[in-house]
Amino acid sequence: MELKTRDRWVRRAADKRPLTVAGKAASSTNARAWSTYEEASASSVGTGLGFVLSDVDDIVCLDLDHCLNPLTGRLAPWAAAIVRDAGATYVEVSPSGDGLHIWGYANVRQGRRIRRPDGTAVEIYGTGRYIAMTGRRHGNSPSVLAGLEPLIRRLL
Repeated sequence: MELKTRDRWVRRAADKRPLTVAGKAASSTNARAWSTYEEASASSVGTGLGFVLSDVDDIVCLDLDHCLNPLTGRLAPWAAAIVRDAGATYVEVSPSGDGLHIWGYANVRQGRRIRRPDGTAVEIYGTGRYIAMTGRRHGNSPSVLAGLEPLIRRLL
């Protein structure tokens, strides 16, 4: 996965708080708390991995809440349209098991939460944020990141 080449990995607690590989509280704005993918994945601290978003390379994450039926794997139609419009980019199942994280590139300095009329939401995360990772790829999404700028403009 393209994210593995970045030195912005942390561990995560069961409640999704970011942790250093040594088990101390980590920060999404303090690079001294981050590790390589190899270091973070070798650590047994917490319950999994997390990735820190930085303005260095414009990697962003779209968080689609409550859009995936964990029993059938079916997506809600609104989410299926967003995944389709995202194109060939890495998508994983979120820690809740019923949401998705869509990863890609865009210039997002301030995150946004877009409330949908049906009560669901799409969150757009950029610089200074951390995302709990699962590594559970959704469908046949590739391990590369695509440009998401046009999709984000449409969502906003």
